[in-house]
Amino acid sequence: MEAMYDYPLYRPPSEADSLIFQVTLGCSFNKCSFCNMYRSKAYLERPLEEIKEEIRLVSKSYPNARRIFLADGDALNLPTSSLLQILNYLNEVFPKLERISCYAMPKNLLQKNPDDLVQLRSSGLTMLYVGIETGNDLILKKVTKGATSKGIIKACLKAQDCGITLSCMIILGLGGRKYSEQHIRDTARVISEISPRFVGALSLILEERIYDEFMTKFGEKFENLDDLELLKELSLLIENLNPKTEVIFRANHASNISSIGGTLPADKENLLALLLNLRDHPETLKPKILRRF
Repeated sequence: MEAMYDYPLYRPPSEADSLIFQVTLGCSFNKCSFCNMYRSKAYLERPLEEIKEEIRLVSKSYPNARRIFLADGDALNLPTSSLLQILNYLNEVFPKLERISCYAMPKNLLQKNPDDLVQLRSSGLTMLYVGIETGNDLILKKVTKGATSKGIIKACLKAQDCGITLSCMIILGLGGRKYSEQHIRDTARVISEISPRFVGALSLILEERIYDEFMTKFGEKFENLDDLELLKELSLLIENLNPKTEVIFRANHASNISSIGGTLPADKENLLALLLNLRDHPETLKPKILRRF
């Protein structure tokens, strides 16, 4: 079914075995200076009948699918009525379906009322991937995220109150050398307040296509962190994370200098000890050539 996709196509690592349906193309915001994912596309909401026909055709080849991811980066921007029709049809033609998920921006969640989110959850949209990136308001502005820390917290708590599981992403190194500590301390504060089920830490990689834009929007000299500084950020993040509920933490993305993971708060001391050992043995870190998206 690959010919049906409008590339580039992205999905979270944990959706590797999921069927993917592009219900939207691109991103309706598409201004984050650190993100190159959808710059080659204009935002488009695909016709409902076209989506349903694609679902029908795919279901004939994969009738026992258990997980589905709705792409591109902005499926939750669709009107709730359209999303519900898509979700209900997916449940109809995939009888063994266990989970439907998609990316979500804070603004998507803030635009939906609680009744909308409850209906979407009841119709199978049980998990959302939310890019927090940083909890620091100055950095959020400098990277044109289009969100504030207060808005991010409000949006995420709203989703969780409606029974939706969240997987939140943050980006190590996003504040550069100057704002490193503020970035991490504020990010730890926001994550602790939200206490999502999953947290993933990526490392900043600026693709050539957006490098100049990022530097211009940042508004001042930006210095990338070296490997030991990234490890220091990761240690500071874990040290300051105090979630209200159990959080599964991962820093195993291709961009990371090493792959680590655990459950917080239970594994905090073990993770900190592991990071200290990595700082003492930098030769074990992943070569830069391998750290690409």
